[in-house]
Amino acid sequence: MDSAPIWVLAEPAEGAFTTTSLELVSHARTLSSEVAAVTWGAGGQFAALAGEYGATTLYDVGDLGGALPGVPVAAAIAGLVERGGAPRAVLIPASYDGRDVAGRLSARLDRPVLTNATGLVDDGGLVTEHPVFGGSLLVRARFSAEGPGIVVVRAKSFAAEPSGGAPATVVTAPPGELGATNAATIAAHHVEGRTGPQLEEAAVVVSGGRGLGEVGAYAMIEELAGLLHGAAGASRAIVDAGWVPYSRQVGQTGKTVKPTVYLACGISGATQHMVGMKGSKNIVAVNKDPDAPIFQIADLGIVGDVHKVLPALIERLKAR
Repeated sequence: MDSAPIWVLAEPAEGAFTTTSLELVSHARTLSSEVAAVTWGAGGQFAALAGEYGATTLYDVGDLGGALPGVPVAAAIAGLVERGGAPRAVLIPASYDGRDVAGRLSARLDRPVLTNATGLVDDGGLVTEHPVFGGSLLVRARFSAEGPGIVVVRAKSFAAEPSGGAPATVVTAPPGELGATNAATIAAHHVEGRTGPQLEEAAVVVSGGRGLGEVGAYAMIEELAGLLHGAAGASRAIVDAGWVPYSRQVGQTGKTVKPTVYLACGISGATQHMVGMKGSKNIVAVNKDPDAPIFQIADLGIVGDVHKVLPALIERLKAR
């Protein structure tokens, strides 16, 4: 294990860190004996959480005053690096704010960014792994220059596992003077209403695709997901068609899920979709086309019309 530190951008959300942030902190401790988390807001309150997952230091950027995180957080990290605390790498979740921080930090430090990483290993140096061609091939890359490598990592690439460590030492990391670059502010914040678990965290995910035929048929997906105490997902095809919001999209340009059970209904199995769900423990597919690509990765395939199969399944579940 390398002794050079690794930093992780730990995004605060709903009084804790996002799951992807915890996944990165957990994995970072397998790569370095010195892991630091960088966060903002009332960061000091997360010292115990950061330590529990393996961070020894927690850099707190402080209250952003309603500003978007990209500018101040990137400036704070760059300031820490320039003052002599350069880490081996900075791991950043592949979220909206994470990508914003990564791009701005790259410009400030004049360092490249490796994006869409799904693996990080120590092979005589930090090596990143990236799926290409829809996940059919895996590319390995490494930074050749000195200085911190910036890596944007896809959600669900690692497991979030507590290590039982002591609370992290909190170090203030103010961003300094930002001027006009920090002029944009968040005017309003909206959280989409939902019932049941978050799509990324659900143990059961039921997703619908174009095979549903019409927007009204998606109600079956939502009902079945509710009966299974799961979350409803969707393929890109019906998201692009405006049937469901983007927040439900599973796939390469949507969300990555790894539930215990993934039920794909009327989804043919385009590569873009399978990249986001093929890591599921058990995959059940319902499609009337016996040659649909989804059956190639399904643990259980049902060749049939979703308009007949799903109502029968819903009726049986209600009768239990």
